[in-house]
Amino acid sequence: MTPTPDVDLTALVPGRHALRDRLLAVDCRVFEAVAARHWPGGDPVLPRLSRSANHGVLWFATAAAVAASRTPRARRAAARGVASLALASATINTLGKRSVRRTRPGLDPVPAIRQLKRQPITTSFPSGHAASAAAFATGVALESRGWGAAVAPLAAAVALSRVYTGVHFPSDVLAGAALGVGAAYAVRGLVPTRDQVTPAGRPRVDAPALPEGEGLVVVANTGSGSAERVGALAAALPRAEVVECDPSAIREELEKAASRARVLGVCGGDGTVNTAAEVALRHGVPLAVLPGGTLNHFAHDLGVEGERDLVRALQEGEAVQVDVGRFTSGDQEGIFLNTCSLGIYPELVRERENWSKVIGSWPAGVLGALRVLRADHHPLRAELGGRTHPLWLLFAGNGTYHRMGLAPARRFDLADGRLDVRVVHGGRHPAMRLLAAAFAGPLTRSPAHAAVRVGHLRIDGVAPGTLLAYDGEVTEVSGEVTLRKSPEALTVYRPLPAH
Repeated sequence: MTPTPDVDLTALVPGRHALRDRLLAVDCRVFEAVAARHWPGGDPVLPRLSRSANHGVLWFATAAAVAASRTPRARRAAARGVASLALASATINTLGKRSVRRTRPGLDPVPAIRQLKRQPITTSFPSGHAASAAAFATGVALESRGWGAAVAPLAAAVALSRVYTGVHFPSDVLAGAALGVGAAYAVRGLVPTRDQVTPAGRPRVDAPALPEGEGLVVVANTGSGSAERVGALAAALPRAEVVECDPSAIREELEKAASRARVLGVCGGDGTVNTAAEVALRHGVPLAVLPGGTLNHFAHDLGVEGERDLVRALQEGEAVQVDVGRFTSGDQEGIFLNTCSLGIYPELVRERENWSKVIGSWPAGVLGALRVLRADHHPLRAELGGRTHPLWLLFAGNGTYHRMGLAPARRFDLADGRLDVRVVHGGRHPAMRLLAAAFAGPLTRSPAHAAVRVGHLRIDGVAPGTLLAYDGEVTEVSGEVTLRKSPEALTVYRPLPAH
């Protein structure tokens, strides 16, 4: 049988080769024009900048610098930039370089002073450096426009340097940049930005608008190290009163402030905010929260990440009503804005507090977790629904937490009327059970853990001296412990998203 000769199907498409040849010719002319043009200051700078971006070193350093500003938005922007870069780099190296095997440009038109000492050995199309630069800058910008604007010129310079040094044609750079932008948006599709997932505040409530801060009394915990934020708030609201005090005097100063304030303000961590909320509820005044601690879960779930957010809300009178969690045990009663828990976690909190003044909050948290999980513990025995259960952990969140295991992540609705309850059943290997629960979905069930959403919860048979943690504070409970909600009980300032 006579074999069928191979047919070049591209020849059946009129003009296809001619169009490709014209585009390649334009590409070469632009490359030669860049090589022939003198760029003031470019010769000593751009080759070094191009080398610094090898293996993403420049972008990891930039991410560290952005994250060093220590604002939540900056940290998220840095993390998103690195994640976008990683996806772009993986795509380029596994698919891009292998799909189009284009040779590198000839270096004859490029002055020797611009040429890299070590020439790349991979194929030319597309540019991996341009992809990484565009992915990082776009990822940062999707989370923070301000940081994105700061990083964009650096990314553009890196992309330009690849043509300037003669290692890529312009079309290689453009294609790489397009892939990088696409990678950043792909990451956003997998992990939405905060602006995408934050819903409109509900339920909105009328609150005093304080254009210059008159009637606002802010009590600041000096132990939280938030003097800079308090100073910025006072500068933006010159008629506000600021009271700075030692942690031991927080409750007393909050009581004094609430008796004369139209709006009670507080700056500190979650424990300080918990005390302020209790005082605000008793005096019937709105609460303004300025994050000043290590975690600041409540403030961040409100959308208040710094003084600018709070100032805007106060000046415009933007506020919402939020639920307040309550726990009772005998004649003891308290509130929680974030979480309440029994079992191993309160012991972790106590260990963290013991070490935090010596080595800092985050290292103390890691050390506390290691010490608690390695210790010889017995599970908590509690009655739920008339049956006694051994439990390593019982966690109740004030509102539904999303994307979380044992550690809280985000709440999108602070007035949903529900307690997000999770339990880790007793048994052998508590560390393994806790880790399994940490990686599980919000409402999964297994022999090790379970989760439900309820309006109230009663726990009977709690042994005397059992620790209960609430908003970073720890107390002892016994007998019957009841958890419930006070729906929409607290008015709190929150910058409302634009519709």
